[in-house]
Amino acid sequence: MKAVIMAGGFGTRIQPLTSSLPKPMIPLFNRPIMLHIVELLKKYDITDLVMLLYHQPFVIKNFFRDGADFGVKISYVTPLQDLGTAGAVKAAEKYLDEPFLVISGDLLTDFNLKKVLDFHTNNKAKATITLTSVKDPLQFGVVITDKDKRITQFLEKPGWGEVISDTINTGIYVLEPEILSYIPEGENFDFSQDLFPLMLKKEDALFGCQAKGYWRDVGNTDSYREACHDIFKGRIALQVDEAKQDVTGKNLRFGAVVKLENAAGLEGTVVIGDNTQVLGDVQIKDSVIGRNCTIERGVKLNRCIIWDNSYVKKGTKITDSVICANVRIGQGALLEEGVIVADNTSIGDEAVIKADVKIWPKKEIEAGATVTSNMIWGEKWKKALFEGAIIKGLSNVELTPEFVAKLGCAYGTSLPKGSFVLAGRDSNPSSRMLKRCFVGGLLSAGINVRDMKMTSLPLLRYKLKTFGEVGGVHFRQAEDDPAALEIIFLDGDGLDFSSNMGKNVERTFFKENFRRAHHTEPGVLVDINNVGEFYREGFLRALDRELLKKSGYTVVVDFSFSPASQTLPQLLNELGFTVIALNAYVDEGRGVPGKEKDVALSQLAKIVTSLGAQAGFWLNPSAEAITLVDETGTIYSGVELLSLMSALLMKAGRKGTIAVPVQAPSIIEQMAAQNRFQVNRTKNTDRAMLEAASSSEMALVGTIDGRFAFPRFQAAFDGMFAIARLMELVAAADIPLSKGLASVPVRAYHQKCIPCAWEMKGGLMRKMSEDSLEREASFIDGIKVHFGEEWALVLPDQYLPCVHIVAEARDQKSAQRLMTEYQKKVEGWKKELT
Repeated sequence: MKAVIMAGGFGTRIQPLTSSLPKPMIPLFNRPIMLHIVELLKKYDITDLVMLLYHQPFVIKNFFRDGADFGVKISYVTPLQDLGTAGAVKAAEKYLDEPFLVISGDLLTDFNLKKVLDFHTNNKAKATITLTSVKDPLQFGVVITDKDKRITQFLEKPGWGEVISDTINTGIYVLEPEILSYIPEGENFDFSQDLFPLMLKKEDALFGCQAKGYWRDVGNTDSYREACHDIFKGRIALQVDEAKQDVTGKNLRFGAVVKLENAAGLEGTVVIGDNTQVLGDVQIKDSVIGRNCTIERGVKLNRCIIWDNSYVKKGTKITDSVICANVRIGQGALLEEGVIVADNTSIGDEAVIKADVKIWPKKEIEAGATVTSNMIWGEKWKKALFEGAIIKGLSNVELTPEFVAKLGCAYGTSLPKGSFVLAGRDSNPSSRMLKRCFVGGLLSAGINVRDMKMTSLPLLRYKLKTFGEVGGVHFRQAEDDPAALEIIFLDGDGLDFSSNMGKNVERTFFKENFRRAHHTEPGVLVDINNVGEFYREGFLRALDRELLKKSGYTVVVDFSFSPASQTLPQLLNELGFTVIALNAYVDEGRGVPGKEKDVALSQLAKIVTSLGAQAGFWLNPSAEAITLVDETGTIYSGVELLSLMSALLMKAGRKGTIAVPVQAPSIIEQMAAQNRFQVNRTKNTDRAMLEAASSSEMALVGTIDGRFAFPRFQAAFDGMFAIARLMELVAAADIPLSKGLASVPVRAYHQKCIPCAWEMKGGLMRKMSEDSLEREASFIDGIKVHFGEEWALVLPDQYLPCVHIVAEARDQKSAQRLMTEYQKKVEGWKKELT
């Protein structure tokens, strides 16, 4: 008797266990599932095997080879296309010249196959289907037989109303070779759908043999875990390679060179593979640990399956979960029931993986993160949702509709029921899609939403200054990655979310402790359309209209296809500007990120000079930041623009305070000292800068990336107003823009970003602090060391694994020397910490 083992399936339903393995090679007690089938066939003297392969065939061939190591003879057949179950057997026809048995390579069973073979022979059957009774027949094909065991009817995956039997098709068949003539060659043909109904129609000798014993289709991850539980409970006996240990009351099996420091915490059935070490006191019950693994002290495992080459650090607790190969689990992590962690994944210290979450291969979970949903596409799950006031992720990959709906519900739960929230978006289609999902979550929590639809972020912030809303959200495409989306959260004053606000939302999101409004009290969604006029009145009131009309400037503005093109040209025209507008229409899904911005600026510079315009501006898609081109076509860096804006403001003679981040050039202080201005250095966060803008004496808040807030108008970054205000200051000074920097002291300014692992940042700053003990230093944000008029700053990035080094000196050579010195120090400290 020969046997055909079906081993070609993709294993789609059992992903991510099949991400790097074909389904029959998934380990079951440290042996591939299919090896248990081979052992079952050997038990009944079936040793001539044909394996039908398709998906990842080399993995199976490399393991079994010719079968001699396992006491069998194996022939391989690998069709070039998916031929279905019967079509694949047809492809092996040359090996099948006598009655043969067909069995799946991903079954777990202990059926007496001799009884099935004898039944087939005694009934002179052409085909015998092995049947068994199950509690839930809905997911299988129900088979009806008469009193002579001839099959009379098939019900493929019936509903409960159709169920007239609990006897199902197990996928184990005994077939005569002549039935292969019924199967068309090279075509997709299935046993259950095509061949057996055809034989029924022909009234062939088609029989069903009722088998008793254990049978399970290991078709999905739940079934895989349940199969392991059944083995632990002794419902089926399998051959296990690891040697049984002589310990009373425990079923312990250890492979070669196992290191176990204390066996007292082992309970039930525990299998430990070759070269694995279990260190210190542990609690392990009914679990299988693969080869070359390390389990540290304090680990608690209950009904767990851990594949080869995995590492579980101390204090981790895992319940009823599957950990695949080459996984690293950090100290004190918690994996709740039903978790699946696929190959080559790293889980950080104190991370929490919620129940039934599946993590696909090659993922990184940050230390302290809480994972609440399946992680399939993205590479990393962050500890915190928020980066400042922003949640950022790949659109429809990390920021999915279901994720964003839950996020909206979490935000709504953090607010008083019945509150009003303002919502807006840019022109990107993904922004529209995800904003609608987010709004649905808000409404479900009993929050009312006023929808500004497509709008610029400064307009949304301006509306929040008025009474009525407790907060707002804006959805926009990320400038540095067109595939990513950003959700900006604002408080009731139009300022960025504080860290406490973000933590409240995160806490609710991860705990899923959502407030659900009664079905009669969901939130209400209304459109709001009059903000533009309200913004216009404030905009014009905050400027010297007569001075600007008298100047009659011509400016070229690149609007980057943003909604600002529907607002700013009219405002500038009312102020007497002649506006040459570029890209001044909304193009959904199109921004000007990355290298396209450089091209746009080059074109802008040419247009400014050719038209004889007094200035050109590139306005970023969210209308918060500007890049300046003067009348000569010179493109200004962010540092130069901040210096120019500060110099012109001071020249205008209005006294006050200017707020700049810690890494802004010190020439601002030099100019302020000469003009009786004050300078307020803030942390390098938007929230810190905008909080500074709320002070009554603040005249300007500026960054080194082209964002400015003028509190007289609104305490928020507004690129549209910055354009008008800059030209007003130029008009007051009565000089061309190119002459504006003449009064600014010349300094050399360098900055660089150095990669640095998260866990190394604290040690790095400790080294920097120790190195700065004998020097003049400030600690507003990072550590800034002063050398007379020169300085160097080492500033850890809040959201990226890197540190920033900034240096300023009197000339380029000195600045470069200072930059090189601190770069060498940082690299040296990194090596020491490693």
